[in-house]
Amino acid sequence: MVDKEFGLNDVVQMKKPHPCGENRWKIIRMGMDIRVRCLGCNHSVMIPRRDFTKKLKKVLEKFSE
Repeated sequence: MVDKEFGLNDVVQMKKPHPCGENRWKIIRMGMDIRVRCLGCNHSVMIPRRDFTKKLKKVLEKFSE
């Protein structure tokens, strides 16, 4: 899927919202695991890359250098 290309500092939307109600996340670390930060409450979560790609709905904002 072309839509599921993501990179560092991109803002993404997940299939399920965070308990705080926000559904936008910023990617702050990439590797075997991906760390994302909720843009609503600033809580960060580390997710294995395989699970992250399954739970990702779409990329909202691409970060360009």
